[in-house]
Amino acid sequence: MAEERPSQVQPAAKDPVFLLMVSGQIESAEFPEYDDLYCNYSFVSGQDWAVVSGLCEGITQSTRRSSGPNKHFVWNFPIDVTFKSTNPFGWPQIVVSVYGVNSLGRDEVRGYGCIHLPITPGQHKLKLPMFVPASESHVSKFIAWIFGRSPEFIDPKFISQGEGRELTKTKSQGHVTVSINVVTKDLWKQGFRSGANEPRPTITNSSKQSRTVQL
Repeated sequence: MAEERPSQVQPAAKDPVFLLMVSGQIESAEFPEYDDLYCNYSFVSGQDWAVVSGLCEGITQSTRRSSGPNKHFVWNFPIDVTFKSTNPFGWPQIVVSVYGVNSLGRDEVRGYGCIHLPITPGQHKLKLPMFVPASESHVSKFIAWIFGRSPEFIDPKFISQGEGRELTKTKSQGHVTVSINVVTKDLWKQGFRSGANEPRPTITNSSKQSRTVQL
């Protein structure tokens, strides 16, 4: 009687992983009407993304407006984080919120802003337009003035989402400048080219024809 040999189960193929490395600094801000400001930043990404190293959030020191002709708030606060993912969907965004102290000595938001990180490697300078929630009526403005509390979001990361944003009344004020260096690794395995130095990806479909996808 022949012996039965155990069947060999092939391990499931893992989805290719690529890396996104970001370093730089929260450079400066422009808020002509205020003084003594600090900045809070965080990165928001999709479910398939994970932080490999570095910090995905932080808070800068408080600074006064410079006396030069530009009158900027200079932080030069370093940021350094590395992400990994198997899917470009949910590409990371940086969310920035700026705070100051009002006349009652309470922290008050001066502006929110967010932007997607660049998909191309290299040095980038991002200028984020800032905004704050606006009161919808004179009564709510008066109540905010009495209690020394201007409208603000419970979670600053809310601004990185599209859902519910169309119902929010806002007012533009100020800008924040972020300078960053972007490096990607193995993004071509997903069928995308983020730079001239990466291999040219080839994706074969059911008809055995190849095509190239370039970001």
